Amino acid sequence: MEDYHVAKFMQLRKGELGLFAIYDGHSGDDVATYLQKHLFSNILKEEDFWTDPQNSILQAYERTDQAILSHTPDLGQGGSTAVTAILINGRKLWIANVGDSRAVLSKRGKAIQMSIDHEPHTERGSIENKGGFVTKMPGDVARVNGQLAVSRAFGDKNLKSHLRSDPDVRTIDVDGDTDLLILASDGLWKVMSNQEAVDIAKKVKDPQKASKQLAIEALTRESKDDISCIVVRFKG
Repeated sequence: MEDYHVAKFMQLRKGELGLFAIYDGHSGDDVATYLQKHLFSNILKEEDFWTDPQNSILQAYERTDQAILSHTPDLGQGGSTAVTAILINGRKLWIANVGDSRAVLSKRGKAIQMSIDHEPHTERGSIENKGGFVTKMPGDVARVNGQLAVSRAFGDKNLKSHLRSDPDVRTIDVDGDTDLLILASDGLWKVMSNQEAVDIAKKVKDPQKASKQLAIEALTRESKDDISCIVVRFKG
């Protein structure tokens, strides 16, 4: 188990922020731990965060990856995916992701995927243009250079020349139709569809109990990967 998470609210002079994230480490948990401690603080340090959140997220992701690579002797050769959500004043939701952890929003019970799974077979062109290759052995998933099962990640210095670390960023207004948000690592999504996850979470009013129920269901379905889950319930 190499997952880490963040789930907290902050009161700042310019408003309230809800900060939520799942970091799924691989080849060790040092990079995921680093992200847990530093990624959100790096985003908030950007001067234009309140006026241009998207650019702040993009810049902070890049700078954080560079910091991880420069600390390789301490952090090792491992890496991590990330899916982050920032809720600004309860009204505006910003989702960013690198890798295959996923964010799913529910509006009136309908699941809306808010992130993109960065998998080697879907980004083969980018990998090959950088001099890498994608392989898929029988019974296995596609991998970058026969090693990594995601096409974007923080860290992974040995593969970095063939990987991307820039996130996809999406935003959406939170309104009366917005029920809940689910962030989870791929151990959940490998055995459950977006709509199935929403249907399970909606039945449990307490968000912590809902996230636990999703993890239990993933185990019941014999998920063999790390499972971390956050459920954020909106007041409506």
